[in-house]
Amino acid sequence: MRGALALALVVSSTALAQEAAIEATTASGEKVRLLPNGRWEYVDPKKAEVQRTAASAEAAREQGAQGGLFGIGRKVYEGDKDYNRGTLNPAKR
Repeated sequence: MRGALALALVVSSTALAQEAAIEATTASGEKVRLLPNGRWEYVDPKKAEVQRTAASAEAAREQGAQGGLFGIGRKVYEGDKDYNRGTLNPAKR
């Protein structure tokens, strides 16, 4: 029983540690924050705001894409000639 409790404690602490951002410094000396979702941003709030705006625009673009069932297949983005074209059957147009 104690072994299971200890294992659960270790697993939960590992999960919590992975959700924290990591502070780092680039080769040019800029301070950055490595985020758990794979992105990074500057620690400086002015520089980070530009990156957050671009990340939210990219998320909105991904949200509006068509296709790509469960991550498999081609995604069609707005502006593509195949976006929202409907059926190719001329009898049903």
